[in-house]
Amino acid sequence: MNIQQLKNVVVLSEKLNFTRTAEELNIVQPALSRQIKQLEEEIGAVLFKRDKRNVQLTPAGYYFIKESKKLLIQLERISKQTLHIHNGEAGEIRIGFTHSIMQTILPEILKTINHKIPGIKAVLKEMNNRDQYVALQQNELDIGFATNPMVPFNLKSKVLHIDNFVVLLPDYHPVNENNYKDFSVFAKEEFIFPTVSDGPNYVHILESICVDAGFTPKIIHETDSASTSFRLIEAGLGISIEPISSLHGHEFPIRSIELKSIKQKAKLTMLWNPEKESEYPELFNLLKTWKVD
Repeated sequence: MNIQQLKNVVVLSEKLNFTRTAEELNIVQPALSRQIKQLEEEIGAVLFKRDKRNVQLTPAGYYFIKESKKLLIQLERISKQTLHIHNGEAGEIRIGFTHSIMQTILPEILKTINHKIPGIKAVLKEMNNRDQYVALQQNELDIGFATNPMVPFNLKSKVLHIDNFVVLLPDYHPVNENNYKDFSVFAKEEFIFPTVSDGPNYVHILESICVDAGFTPKIIHETDSASTSFRLIEAGLGISIEPISSLHGHEFPIRSIELKSIKQKAKLTMLWNPEKESEYPELFNLLKTWKVD
């Protein structure tokens, strides 16, 4: 098995036609057929079902193609990064982040990186906690920034900043900072929460705020977008709990009350795969010692 075989089998999986695939690859069809047959024999599994009219992926083929695409992307990245290192260049880092991270510490972190490591390119992607775990473990991300993550055992983490939570209310809500006493006042309210599957630990923390106040939240809407949550609150479709940093830069006509007296805090956390430390030693040395001003 070699890289060209993987590339060829991926093209075939997209076209599902030996003749058109051979034409695109600029090889003869019998040679392509032999390559696929040799690959299947080497693996010990049939990747394609074919007859005189049709070519289809088998279940094993679907899995093989999915993983091969990941591998080819990783190989391309390795080649590029190796060239950057050879040329003495900083290279590229892929960063995942949640909404509240971008509203607070991430811009300053990026400014620091650009100042200390000139020429480094950052590819940014807003992602929920769960997707960051998966992407970091599969080497699709170099660094993640998440809020109250449940850190997998094979990843490292560092809390960079701690925020208070705020409760967000429609602008006309009868509760305000002046008459607010404790969170139990919201026992009969309808809540807007993130989805559990995308951040179970984070959602558990939000639920615990309600439980500590003596009630279980009635959740009527779920969204992983802070902006969507703000719009729903503005429309009077529920109330929500967010890190106070999520409000930075937004001017929605909604009311917020900072929850200073509760034990739960929003922990803005950096995550990374320790295998990446040797690839970017200067970057990780910088981030491990980074502090909020």
